[in-house]
Amino acid sequence: MTSSTSYREAGVDTAAGDLAVELMKSAITDTHGPEVFGGFGGFAGLFDASALKSFDRPLLATSTDGVGTKVAIAQAIDKHDTIGQDLVGMVVDDIVVVGAKPLFMTDYIACGKVHPERIAAIVAGIARACSETGTALVGGETAEHPGLLGPDDYDVAGAATGAVEADAILGEHRVEDGDVVLALASSGLHSNGFSLVRHILSTKGIGFTDHSDDFGGLVGEALLEPTRLYTAPLLRVISDPAVAGGVHSLSHVTGGGIAANLARVLPQGSWVEVDRSTWSPSPVFRVLSDIAGSTLESSEGTWNLGIGFFAVVSKASAAAVTAALEADGIPTWEAGTVHIGARDLTGFEQGAKGVDGGAVRLVGDYRA
Repeated sequence: MTSSTSYREAGVDTAAGDLAVELMKSAITDTHGPEVFGGFGGFAGLFDASALKSFDRPLLATSTDGVGTKVAIAQAIDKHDTIGQDLVGMVVDDIVVVGAKPLFMTDYIACGKVHPERIAAIVAGIARACSETGTALVGGETAEHPGLLGPDDYDVAGAATGAVEADAILGEHRVEDGDVVLALASSGLHSNGFSLVRHILSTKGIGFTDHSDDFGGLVGEALLEPTRLYTAPLLRVISDPAVAGGVHSLSHVTGGGIAANLARVLPQGSWVEVDRSTWSPSPVFRVLSDIAGSTLESSEGTWNLGIGFFAVVSKASAAAVTAALEADGIPTWEAGTVHIGARDLTGFEQGAKGVDGGAVRLVGDYRA
């Protein structure tokens, strides 16, 4: 018995892995510009950093993340071509929060068994989203873990690196009294709160392959609506002469919900009341809340409820930023105003994830 046969009998098929690589190759190389050095398939991806010589003081920004239990839904309905966009959204859209331009990304897929076409579909989704965000996909890894993961199970993760000029970093240090808080619409659930989604549906005996008029068709397909990508539109706004430094801080609304993520990018001593009446949460959130017998307000710390990003901007720039984002296809609206000064903060979220930032609470009732 040869060593390769023994490995196959142990559950690892290197030939399937090689086929998966061949199937994904063109999608990956489509993301490569002249900065990617050495082509495809090396032990390490190489990226020409010569462009950083034009910076006065370049700072590298990095982020890593996964898609969470949303992959369970992709597996349940055997649809794998959108989960890659979710991964890029979770990783690359964190980098733009500080004003950085993404440079390159790598991915990691762990699976119980390599199904080449499935792996290629996942990576093709990653590559498409990388192209949309201007990010080179320079490498990755697919690992077969028989015995640890089931034959149809997988998980995805990724990491990306970007760059920003030191004096151009966005953040709480730029925020001023009277700044306008703009809300940027999400495309749906994005990639957070799916453990709650799965719990709600399981409790009510609703399967991902069920058809539902409330969900507009197959339940799983509605829940797999891919994450909206904000990087390219936001970078265009930040560099727009009409805005002229008017974007002060950005927040990606992911785990922790609406108030906590906004509080992270506000200075200590500031507070914002986000007005619920300025938007109507997407139907998917209303359907899930109705099924659970709960209120939308009870999920504000878990789901984005229709807001995927916040942009804190100067009052003078608010109209120009809104118009630019709307022109890029992102519904944008004014959701609140930054105030700096003492007040009773009962009921406010104050910072999150180790960041001692500002204070935020949601007020009013959602628009019908």
